[in-house]
Amino acid sequence: MPSKPSQKQRVIVLGAKGRLGRAAVDAFLDVGWSVSALGRSWNRVDRRENLELVEGDAFKADTLSRAAMGCDVIVNALNPPYPRWADDLPRFTTNVIAAAKASGATVVIPGNVYNFGEAMPARLTEDSPQSPTTCKGRLRVEMELAYANASADGVRTIIVRAGDYIEREKTGNWFDGTIAGKIETGNVVYPGPMNAVHAWAYLPDLGRVMAALADRRGEFEDFEAFGFPGFALTSTALVASMEEASGGDLKVKGLPWPIIRLLGVFKPMMREIAEMSYLWRTPHAIDGAKLAAALPDFRPTPLKAVMADALSSSRPS
Repeated sequence: MPSKPSQKQRVIVLGAKGRLGRAAVDAFLDVGWSVSALGRSWNRVDRRENLELVEGDAFKADTLSRAAMGCDVIVNALNPPYPRWADDLPRFTTNVIAAAKASGATVVIPGNVYNFGEAMPARLTEDSPQSPTTCKGRLRVEMELAYANASADGVRTIIVRAGDYIEREKTGNWFDGTIAGKIETGNVVYPGPMNAVHAWAYLPDLGRVMAALADRRGEFEDFEAFGFPGFALTSTALVASMEEASGGDLKVKGLPWPIIRLLGVFKPMMREIAEMSYLWRTPHAIDGAKLAAALPDFRPTPLKAVMADALSSSRPS
């Protein structure tokens, strides 16, 4: 990992109150950056050195551009609810690109695997064909293409592509909200077949990688993508690691997808979740060779330590 920068650099983290935003704030602070954390509102005070909590609305282009002035990097961790993606993602993209042009800052964005569609290869590289089969996948492809096109106008962008998140905070994501949501009862719920490999990312590690790539941004092309390998695990391997961390045997139950699809008739969020069910049936892992070449000193947190941290507040009865 890089040493603390000799000359203090500033990053603004958009969506700083969300999962990835929190991880990015922590990671950049840890390596000596000055951090502006943007949120619509803040009802707390955080007195960590080099951290400024900034109130602002990312839907307002002028507000975002002003907030980004003087920053070297913009971390775009904005993540609206699924049903709002079609409306919100293009607006956020336009505004962030405008802020990058005005400030000269490099944009760092968390990518996902939606771009590759249901027929995606088992191992995803930076050159894997992007053939999305869902609306959200097409929106992500369009978003990344907008940043790639903006490179002609001097906008520099780094995409860090990762799988589903694992972290200590309970925020209702797939791991803590569904799979480990009732682990204290000795039960876990898994959304797919036991033998299908699924890509996972430990959020603190993903934040560290973003900060490290941002520190070396001058070495890359104007538009650059990196795969973050994280952990490629079958359900069997994931549950085994959870059992080791929690100290007890766990019973695995399936997720009732037919019921979720039925609920989707009436509830937009359930419909959007059901659309992505293929991710649990289609084996996929993210290749990390390019990232390893760019950051040869990066050492990921071992799975045992990840699970111990993620389940630190949960114990089966």
